[in-house]
Amino acid sequence: MHALDRLAYGPRPGEIERVAAAGVLRWIDAQLAPDKIDDDTVARREREFDVLTYDRGDLARLYADVQRARQERKRMGDTAADKPDDSPIALKGRRFAAQVQQLAVVRAALSERQLYEVMVDFWTNHFNVYFAKGADRFLTPDYIEHTIRPHAMGRFEDLLIATARSPAMLFYLDNWESVAPGASPPFPLSARRRGGQGVRTGINENYARELLELHTLGVDGGYDQHDVIEVARIFTGWSIRRPQQGGDFEFHDWAHDTGDKQVLGIEFERGHGMDEGIHLLKRLANHPATMHHVSRKLCQRFVNDDPPDGCVDDAVAAWQRSHGDIRDVLRAIFHGPDFWAVANIRAKVKTPLEFVVSAARAVGAEPDTTPRLAQVVARLGEPLYLHVAPDGYPEREDAWVNSGALLDRMNAAVALAAGRLPGAVATLDSVAPVTPDPEQLIAGIDDRILGGTMSQNTKRVIAEQLSDITDPVQARALAVGLAIGGPEFQRQ
Repeated sequence: MHALDRLAYGPRPGEIERVAAAGVLRWIDAQLAPDKIDDDTVARREREFDVLTYDRGDLARLYADVQRARQERKRMGDTAADKPDDSPIALKGRRFAAQVQQLAVVRAALSERQLYEVMVDFWTNHFNVYFAKGADRFLTPDYIEHTIRPHAMGRFEDLLIATARSPAMLFYLDNWESVAPGASPPFPLSARRRGGQGVRTGINENYARELLELHTLGVDGGYDQHDVIEVARIFTGWSIRRPQQGGDFEFHDWAHDTGDKQVLGIEFERGHGMDEGIHLLKRLANHPATMHHVSRKLCQRFVNDDPPDGCVDDAVAAWQRSHGDIRDVLRAIFHGPDFWAVANIRAKVKTPLEFVVSAARAVGAEPDTTPRLAQVVARLGEPLYLHVAPDGYPEREDAWVNSGALLDRMNAAVALAAGRLPGAVATLDSVAPVTPDPEQLIAGIDDRILGGTMSQNTKRVIAEQLSDITDPVQARALAVGLAIGGPEFQRQ
């Protein structure tokens, strides 16, 4: 159960027994090789989300159409030009956004490649982009599908380079408009090419700062403001094609700072253009501070909010041996003593996404294609891909635990078990049989959902709530809801 709570989004009915029978270490090793796991159910469900049939060029042109319509409304003096756009194109964009959020919930709930989906969530958070910022409304789906997902279990260096080249990241952190001072394009640019704001001049430090502080070295990684400026100079010219041309990555020679640079004491000679950025990213990916920073975040995700030094050391050693192979780093964490230490079992609190998905899995619910279950995640405090700041959603317990949040979780759990939560239908027969005996009912739920960890206090509270209910079907639904909304289920 510990492995299923940490490497997966909790167990489905009967899954603890299946994993135990096959051997938990064998299950872990299988999860580390997701390409070998049959995932037909998710493949079938993915076909229901038509956003996946649109590539980045399609979505970029859709954004261009929305922008062009908005500009036309302004030109015509439409006083409603800055109000929500209810045109068919704009409505399609909002529908796609909702699909992207719900698709994440469906994959997390139903995939057999559970660790892979957990890692997609981890990296999407580590390399956060804000879905609601301008063009990222249309660039984020491609970012998730073709930047994060293909590299989630590969080499960190490849993932880092992919995110740096991603139009979604370039737009979110404004690097697409970072230009060497005094540089000018060799051809005339209309104002429309730059979103109606004219050609930008000057270096933008946003991506450079977050690259060092969040993506690689960490806040104590040994860099200073001079390094931030030099990194920003290296990434001048890393930009995006105009939406009408597909919104792909594009390197602009004319915008690149051609002078010598020095980052962390390393000289970057002039004249190497875009290769300067690739060279820097490779160095950062294999820098000792990066190994420690990212390994610590992985240990925080999988072991404890305050990760043990031994876990971090094991992860760093695996990183060094494998040159940043994420699977080897994870294997070192999962096979290490800290992962299995009693002090670290049930030591973490679920995020809203983890809670909603684990609750759906616990009662055998299958999410539908509407955005309703993703909206429950949002109401509990974690609207997917909508964290404004580049640091992503917090991992620590104190960010998610307060009386109001726990009450909201309880209400959602009771509604799910009672069949009143939109977006998913529970199959309680897979959890516990209907019985008129409250004690037997509670014991069965404790065993099937909580692995025998239900406290005496929780058992007493549930029994009290059942005392006035004469319908055993209604009693079962309430007991399951209270167990899922109770304190033990919030932990993993």
